[in-house]
Amino acid sequence: MSPHTAADSPAPPHGHHTAYPTSPHTPAADGHTPEPRRSWAVFALMIAAQFMVILDVSVVNVALPSISRSLHLSPGEYQWTVSAYVLLSGGLLLLGGRVADLLNRRGAFLAGVGLFTAASLTSGVAQTPLELVLSRAAQGAGAALLTPAALSIIMTAYAGKQRQTALAVWGTVGSLGIAAGVLFGGALTSALGWRAVFFINVPIGVAVVVGTLRAVTRGHSQPRAARRLDLPGAATLVGGLLALVSGIEATRSAGWTGPRTWVALAVAAVLLAAFARLERRAADPLVPPATWRIRSLVSASAVMAGVTGIVVGAIFLTSLHLQSVLGASPVVAGLEFLPLAAAITVAAAAASKVIGRVGPRNLILGGLVVMAAGVLLLAANAHGTSYAADVLPGLLVVGAGVGPMFVAIAVAAMADVPAEKSGLASGLMMTGHEIGAALGVAALTAVAGDLTSTVGLVDGYGRAFTAAAGVLAALFVLALVAVPRGTAAGAGHGGHGGHGGHGGHGH
Repeated sequence: MSPHTAADSPAPPHGHHTAYPTSPHTPAADGHTPEPRRSWAVFALMIAAQFMVILDVSVVNVALPSISRSLHLSPGEYQWTVSAYVLLSGGLLLLGGRVADLLNRRGAFLAGVGLFTAASLTSGVAQTPLELVLSRAAQGAGAALLTPAALSIIMTAYAGKQRQTALAVWGTVGSLGIAAGVLFGGALTSALGWRAVFFINVPIGVAVVVGTLRAVTRGHSQPRAARRLDLPGAATLVGGLLALVSGIEATRSAGWTGPRTWVALAVAAVLLAAFARLERRAADPLVPPATWRIRSLVSASAVMAGVTGIVVGAIFLTSLHLQSVLGASPVVAGLEFLPLAAAITVAAAAASKVIGRVGPRNLILGGLVVMAAGVLLLAANAHGTSYAADVLPGLLVVGAGVGPMFVAIAVAAMADVPAEKSGLASGLMMTGHEIGAALGVAALTAVAGDLTSTVGLVDGYGRAFTAAAGVLAALFVLALVAVPRGTAAGAGHGGHGGHGGHGGHGH
């Protein structure tokens, strides 16, 4: 039975407009009832909020030199301005997914957008590095509520071809938003100053809240559901991830054998082990054991982590390279990422048209090969002094590999997920996205080493991208072995055909 029956679309409460108008069920000439089409208004609100979230993974990258001069950031604070956001977002996404599933999708979404918008405002008015890092962490917490609730609303609002289209666009936004963030960050910083990269979220967030209150039905929460939220598990996971990134970051100043590094990594190991133990004993864990048996979800989420880590780390390092080595201004550096955004957009659009025939697994494998060629090209040209000859070709090839993968990963990850677990599943997938981003920035900058001098940045740029190629080779093996072959049909048609009907979520 499809999850999109009348029983799952109750009449809206008084004073609210239904989000899901459907056409009359008039039988077609062949006797089959045509698939109802629903308004795209809800999807537009969800994707606007998600674009804002993805944008803020990278929007500060081009603004960082200006922020550093204004607030006198240390090298560690430099990285934490990016890492605090993605770590809190990634660490709390699983809890956010459970909140969306157990309590109320609309309520979780509105709370997330509200927190994200308020934190954007406080980031924009920050006067010290600590205020900025804490505000960025609060933005990440808002994103952790917002993202799984948004995808859960989409999964329950649309079926069939509409759902396929929605997931393809969702995947495209995931890849494009990272690159677009650098462009917008450069333009806003040059025109209005670095604070504008945060202030721009405020009117968007307010508009999304107002639109959601009007367009999305209130929904129902489960009785006493809050008692089932695994708060200790969420706390140990976030603490463990913060310690892990702290340990990786410490390698730049203390080395891999320094006491600070080992203490941070030991704390991370203890907390992450405690998280695993708590999950096994919890009455209602963040990730129910059955979820780990959904092979398509787990494998696609793992690939998502690796790919996003390299993309975000590459944009972080290339932004520094363009400004510190090649002498580009913030707005020029932002414009120089436009070809990357264009390549991602074109490749993602092409992938969304062929994914039903080619299958997400093959698109992921092909994308990894192309992306590896791109990062090797960047590494080979690290000592070059021309954007057009030494940076642009690598960015174009990386974009051509990234675009298809994020579309394919989104479809593959959600292909076998029951509708009632869609919030949890999207939380797990996007956890890979956000934690991958945090670890990618930390790991690639640790490999790069000294980023404060031109010589150190040039040498580190080549080392980091050579290491990235090795990670992509490992991800290729993982995808080849672990990502199932037959997920395209189910994901593409909401459960009609392919993969044993699981694409329709088995219900």
